[in-house]
Amino acid sequence: MKALDLVIIFGYLIGIVLFGTWFGRRQKTTRDYFLGDRSVPWWAVAFSIVATETSTITFISIPGIAFSRGGNFQFLQLVFGYLLGRVVIALLFIPSYFRGELLTVYQLLDRRFGRKIKMLAASLFVVMRNIADGIRLLLTAIVLAAVYISFQPAANAETITVASVVLIGLAMIVFTYFGGMEAVIWVEVVQLGIYIAGAVAAAIILTNSIDGGWSAAITAATQYHKFSIFDFSFDFTRTFTFWAGLIGGCFLTMSTHGTDQYLVQRYLCTDRPRRAATALLTSGAIVLGQFIGFLFIGVLLFAFYHPFTDPLYTTAAEACAKLQPFLSGRCFSDAAFAASATAAYPFTGGDRVFPDFITRRLPTGLSGLVVAAIFAAAMSSSLNSIAATAVNDLYKPFRRRLSDKHYLKVSHWLTLLWGVVQIGVALVARHQNRSALDQALSVASLINGPVLGVFLVGAFLKRVSQPPALIGMLASGAAMLYIRFGTNIAWTWYVFIGSMITLAVAWLASLAFPPAPENRRNELAPAGSDR
Repeated sequence: MKALDLVIIFGYLIGIVLFGTWFGRRQKTTRDYFLGDRSVPWWAVAFSIVATETSTITFISIPGIAFSRGGNFQFLQLVFGYLLGRVVIALLFIPSYFRGELLTVYQLLDRRFGRKIKMLAASLFVVMRNIADGIRLLLTAIVLAAVYISFQPAANAETITVASVVLIGLAMIVFTYFGGMEAVIWVEVVQLGIYIAGAVAAAIILTNSIDGGWSAAITAATQYHKFSIFDFSFDFTRTFTFWAGLIGGCFLTMSTHGTDQYLVQRYLCTDRPRRAATALLTSGAIVLGQFIGFLFIGVLLFAFYHPFTDPLYTTAAEACAKLQPFLSGRCFSDAAFAASATAAYPFTGGDRVFPDFITRRLPTGLSGLVVAAIFAAAMSSSLNSIAATAVNDLYKPFRRRLSDKHYLKVSHWLTLLWGVVQIGVALVARHQNRSALDQALSVASLINGPVLGVFLVGAFLKRVSQPPALIGMLASGAAMLYIRFGTNIAWTWYVFIGSMITLAVAWLASLAFPPAPENRRNELAPAGSDR
């Protein structure tokens, strides 16, 4: 990378922060700050959903999945479940979001069950989202660290990564603190175009950099079974199978896109349910195309870096002699070479391969633009959604009848607080060796199961009141902790299992409690049901 790339990167960072502060002049009420006065067009919401779903984790981790030894296209089985989940949300949940004035999705649980359920679901969201987005922040910092090290090869990578986490985290906090949700959505619209263009350009340059071009990449990928998509085995320990993808992916999307404030808040920025549903379904088609594209980039990266993974090299010295043009003066030990049998060699994980290519192989200017797009993805933060949940669901119940100006001020301070928390999570997570995509989705899946379950209880078990629903959520949470740490069940099944446990336990517990009052039973009723 050259000086021009740094100018583009930091210029983009500064521009994003200024853009957020410009939107700040329009944030006069909490409705403005959290919902953009419900005046955002559906197509902008659709692009925002795509940009949120295909953020830094997708940009870096999805190519890493196809690149790594044994990796292939089986991730797409999960995407098919994502599409099915969107259809269910459009039919089941979206009409409920527009019954009355909502600022958060968890207010529906208050209407249906009462305060305790709402506060538990809101608390789980706050915890899960801070962890998941802290991991996303770390991925972005890895890219910035790679940029700096490309200029200063002798720099300490650990120190630079920590400094990058803090720098990007602060920029994210300032942007969200002033701009609110409307600024986040419009930046995501711009960001989507930038990183799609950057990904396409990277793919073209990758293809031209491979000896033999596209045909050679396809040949190598075919030889190593990279294009394998379907695995119909019914094995709960395998992450990407057809059944885990279709069923688990459907329930995962129902939770993340149907009961998670981070994405539901975007639907609430439109003015009617039909537009929200159109935005959600449109985003599904775009997301499918994007995931296929990013997996192909992983295949191209595999072909480009294929010498690093070629088992014909039996010693480090032999590999170094062959790979010297790729190593930029670096070499590696026999121990590190031996460890490459199961790793994305010479990288510590598949998450690091695309950043390496971006910072070392892309032309000046384009490299800076792609890195800037990755930074923008990290700044499509959840801080505003977390603040909305914390203020409306966890703070207001204890501080009622205060002015809207007071709640807006508290929202700003909580945005600052959660930004600091996410920086802390990123610093802790940097020592993990698992794929960041795997970490983020497994955390989300662990917590979202009980939350989705209680929404399903509210929709289909009309006689269940607050105590049985609460018992169901707590039992599900305890069971999911055991499943996560005491079994080998893949995370793709977590939401399905967690929600089914909530449903079953709540129904059984309801036999020992009085039924819910009539006036609460239809608050989460599906569209078209008897109200």
